[in-house]
Amino acid sequence: MGKSLPPALRTFLLTLAVVDDLLAISIIAIFYTEDLSWLPLLLALLPLAAFAAAVQGGVRAWWILIPLGVAAWALVHASGIHATVAGVLLGFMVLVVATQRAHVRAGTTEQGEAIHEGLAARFADRWSVPASVPVISVFAFFAAGVPVGGLAGLDGSLLSPVALGISAGLVLGKSIGITAATFLVTRIPGIKLDSSINWPDVLGLSFVAGIGFTVSLLVGELAFGQGGAEAQQVKVGVLCGSLLAAFIGAMLLGARNRLYRAAATWRA
Repeated sequence: MGKSLPPALRTFLLTLAVVDDLLAISIIAIFYTEDLSWLPLLLALLPLAAFAAAVQGGVRAWWILIPLGVAAWALVHASGIHATVAGVLLGFMVLVVATQRAHVRAGTTEQGEAIHEGLAARFADRWSVPASVPVISVFAFFAAGVPVGGLAGLDGSLLSPVALGISAGLVLGKSIGITAATFLVTRIPGIKLDSSINWPDVLGLSFVAGIGFTVSLLVGELAFGQGGAEAQQVKVGVLCGSLLAAFIGAMLLGARNRLYRAAATWRA
C-alpha cells in the first residue's frame, strides 16, 4: 500500500513519526525525571560535543563514536533523566551536523539533502542489523508479553479505563489531533499541502500515525510501573489501539489508492 502513495505523503508520515517521538521523549525528560543531578548532566555535554565534532570532521570509526555514545548514555542516565534522551540527542546531532556540512560544502538544498541522506543511510546500513536483532528483539520479548489470564482476563483488560484511554488516544486522539493541527497550520499564509496530498489522505495518514509500540510502551511503563495490573492494561491498550489504528488507516489509504488508480485508468 505504501509504495502506491506519493512521495510527499510518505515524507509527511515520516515527519510525523519523528516529531511524535521527539515530543514523547521530551515529555519523558521533563515530567518523568524525579531527581536531577546537574553534574552528570553537564558532564554529558562533553561526549555529546565530541561526538558532534567527530561526525562533523568526517569520523566514521566505530571505536571512536561508540565509546562517546556510551559515555553520553551513562552520564545522562546518572543525571536522573531517562537515558533514551541521550540516544535521541546523538541521532539528532548526526542529522543536524550532516545537514550543516552539506549546506556549507554544496551550497544548495538539493545537494545538501543528498549528502545528509547518504550519511544517515550509511549509519543505518552499518548498524541496523546489530541494533535490530539483539536490542529490539530483546525489548519486544520482554516488553510485549501480556499475561491477560485467558478470555476473561482479556475482556477485563480491554474494558479497563487505562486500556480504553490509551486505545482512544492512539485511534481518535491521533486522527483528530493530526488532522486538526494540519488544517490549522495550513491556514497560515504561505503554508499549504503539497499538490499530491488531499485531505482524505491526511485523515488516513493520521490513523496510521496512531500505530504505537516502543515509545508508547516506554511511557506507559514510566507512568504505571511494572508488574501491576495497570501495567498489563497499558500493553493491551497499546497493542489493541495500534492494531485498530493500522486497520482503519490501511482501509482509508487502500481505498485512496484504488480511487486514484481508477481515475488514472479512466484518463488513459
